[in-house]
Amino acid sequence: LAELDGQLSRLHDLARKHRVAPGELGGLRDALREEATTLLDADNSLTQLEAGRDQAAEAYAAAAAALSDARSATAARLAGTITASLQELGMQGGVFEVAVTPRPGRPTVHGIDQISFLVAANPGQKPGALNDVASGGELSRISLAIQVATANCARVPTLIFDEVDVGIGGATAEIVGQLLRRLGNERQVLCVTHLPQVASQAHQQLRVVKRSDGATTETRIDALAETDRVDEIARMLGGVSITEQTRRHADEMIRQARTGE
Repeated sequence: LAELDGQLSRLHDLARKHRVAPGELGGLRDALREEATTLLDADNSLTQLEAGRDQAAEAYAAAAAALSDARSATAARLAGTITASLQELGMQGGVFEVAVTPRPGRPTVHGIDQISFLVAANPGQKPGALNDVASGGELSRISLAIQVATANCARVPTLIFDEVDVGIGGATAEIVGQLLRRLGNERQVLCVTHLPQVASQAHQQLRVVKRSDGATTETRIDALAETDRVDEIARMLGGVSITEQTRRHADEMIRQARTGE
């Protein structure tokens, strides 16, 4: 009895020492044994980990190199397609480039490349960073060209273009409108415009109206019905005075946009 009592006393002392309940001592003993075995075998484990690390690094390097090659080939095709689109969008002589530059340093989930969009908006200019060289209107048109070029592989649900038609008119404006309408067949496209050539290509037209009573001013957006659209396009075409001939021209522009699909 004294021996059992002494054993129980030692167990309680151990439990207090390790701050566990007496019934948890068996699990603690097994965990400590496993930890001791791991520490004694640390050299072998380190060797295995280093070998696994080196193998993973080799696999990453091969995958990153293949990705870089694919990017470089695709970048050339994408740049050519976008450059061709820019000529149609009123940026004659403009050049778009995609620079794929290896980036030293730690591996990332996106590979080892630095991707930069470069543009020369005018003939004879050296391509520079997109955000440093292009104006607001040019940025919108370049963005439109990119979206058209990548329409089959990009899945952005909504695109917003703010006055993409700045500095253009006539046939170029009509081409911009046609491209926007084509994008609108695949996803939602919102475009702010003052040109009838662009507005007439819309599937749905909204009019922004500002009203003031002298004390307060409010802005409202009206969805235009078909007859209202003809009047609005005619107003954009003819200004203050709207003739029947202007209305016929507006109606023809809307009908041609539908038949062009």
